[in-house]
Amino acid sequence: MKILLPLVIAGALLYWMYRDFDFVEAKRIFLHEMNIWWLVASLVPITISHVMRGLRWLITLEPLGYRPKKGDCIDAIFIAYASNVVIPRVGEVSRCAVLTKYDKVPFSKALGTLVAERLVDMLMVALFVCVMLLTQLDVFLSLFAKTGTNEASLSALFTSPKTYIIIGVAVVACMALWLPLKRTKLYAKIKQTIGGFVDGLLSLRTMQRKGLFVLYTIGIWIGFFLEFYLTFFCFPFTAGLSVVQGLVIFAAISLAIIIPTPNGAGPWHFVVISMMTLYGVSQTGASSFALIVHAFQTLGVMLLGAYGWVALQMRNRNKLKVEN
Repeated sequence: MKILLPLVIAGALLYWMYRDFDFVEAKRIFLHEMNIWWLVASLVPITISHVMRGLRWLITLEPLGYRPKKGDCIDAIFIAYASNVVIPRVGEVSRCAVLTKYDKVPFSKALGTLVAERLVDMLMVALFVCVMLLTQLDVFLSLFAKTGTNEASLSALFTSPKTYIIIGVAVVACMALWLPLKRTKLYAKIKQTIGGFVDGLLSLRTMQRKGLFVLYTIGIWIGFFLEFYLTFFCFPFTAGLSVVQGLVIFAAISLAIIIPTPNGAGPWHFVVISMMTLYGVSQTGASSFALIVHAFQTLGVMLLGAYGWVALQMRNRNKLKVEN
């Protein structure tokens, strides 16, 4: 299900959006209208962003008494993003597994620090999206109308008795499973793992370099935005979009990629095409932009992942020889 469901979601969305698309026109745009060097340039800020994410991870691990190699942390990030292209969200597991294998960081503690980072990132995204929603509400309402999401549908969700019945049944089922579990050895193992997880989660409270952590966090998200915004200059029909318009589209993308698909395929395309057409880009132009840019940047993610894996093996080759 982890592999098939995301692929089905992505495939269904892509088929729906591109079922009547003129791929010959996209080929013409790719060969004659696109400036590929802006695509190449877009890989620079995202690479720097990943490097900063690896360095930020080091800061959260220090309060726990672990100081893995900088290169291992950075390569683990490259590998994590490449893994997510294959199976969404598996990158979080592979990222922690790298430090467990090569730097002896307990998996549960590494995962706890990762979740702590994710909470900070979610706060950043939520703040950013709220600002965009308040300043560009009319644009977002137009996007929500395309998805069939409106005030009436949201109100029906939260006022329907079925919603609260489902929540109540889920709570009772969890309690029924939890009480017998407490008497087993498995419970002790789970409790120990959760303890390590909580230690990692609370590492933010005791870390020493909080200012640097904040700077890395801001830099990470600037890198993500620049990766997207620089691609506007690849095509004549998107080069005129402003920074503010780019920020609004980026905010909408941040909401859409909550749906777990390989590298955001499907939801990413839907949001980009929908938002760009709202800003006056033709349907063909917006669809071509989404198709070409997403394919190129996915390839970039995979190449960085391959580099990270090779670099990790080379850096730790002596250690691997000793273990073997």
